[in-house]
Amino acid sequence: MLAVIAYPPIPLFDVGPLTLSLHGLFAALGFIGGAIYTTKLLNGRGFSGEAFQSVLTWALVGSLLGARYFTTPAALLDGVPFSTALNPVSGSFSIMGGFAGGILVGWFRMRKVGLDRLPTFDSASFGLAIGTIVGRIGDLAIVEHLGSATTLPWGYGIKPGYDVAPLHDALECSTVPAGSEFCGVYHHVALYDMIGAIILFFVLWQVQRRFRLHYGQLFSFWIVWYGLQRFVLDFLRFGSGDRTIGDFTWNQVSGLAAALLGIGLFVWFRRRQPEISAANDEVRRELTPV
Repeated sequence: MLAVIAYPPIPLFDVGPLTLSLHGLFAALGFIGGAIYTTKLLNGRGFSGEAFQSVLTWALVGSLLGARYFTTPAALLDGVPFSTALNPVSGSFSIMGGFAGGILVGWFRMRKVGLDRLPTFDSASFGLAIGTIVGRIGDLAIVEHLGSATTLPWGYGIKPGYDVAPLHDALECSTVPAGSEFCGVYHHVALYDMIGAIILFFVLWQVQRRFRLHYGQLFSFWIVWYGLQRFVLDFLRFGSGDRTIGDFTWNQVSGLAAALLGIGLFVWFRRRQPEISAANDEVRRELTPV
């Protein structure tokens, strides 16, 4: 093997009675970064950034609940006790669940504050991509979401003494056989997901600029892309500790379902919504005053 990615992880650390991780820190920074960028886009189109901030407060709670409880059905199917599966602070967390919870709660809150949903979600597509990019930095820092073993040069090599994320404790070692440098080399799926989100961000811009889209279609495009991205990438993670349903991970099932939903919504919005334009933005602002 000519080269691999290898760097010491930044493990969990204690601050008083609390155990903290860069995973949570960068997830929060990703949420904030995506929120700021989406607010800027909405203000630029004449929609209320202030109303969007109210939506974000609710969406944050929804995303936390969704991330924790989205995998509860799979846990129950695995025989996990009901009380354990519903524990709010322990168990599996899912980025797909976080997105779903935030979107559903945000959809509800937008009606309450008089914010037009489809232009908001179209603009939020960029914020969701940014949130994924920044959030994955935390996963890279603690070395989480490793996949199956690989011999590819961009795999992540675990050296003796490396303290990777708790999910991968079984991959750690204190010594290696003579002539070997690593305990093992594995697909760095979090890195792949971050690269995919970076590409998605720029593709969203090109799609918006080059195609005559209807309201809701850009958001639908994000759903399709990211759903398929997670479906494909999680083939590398099956058996790595994530919740599974049959031959698929829970994220694969939800990602494929989301992609199919996104395709349906893309077609639906094409037929039912007008084209995105400054003139139509003005009409929609007048119909949904804030």
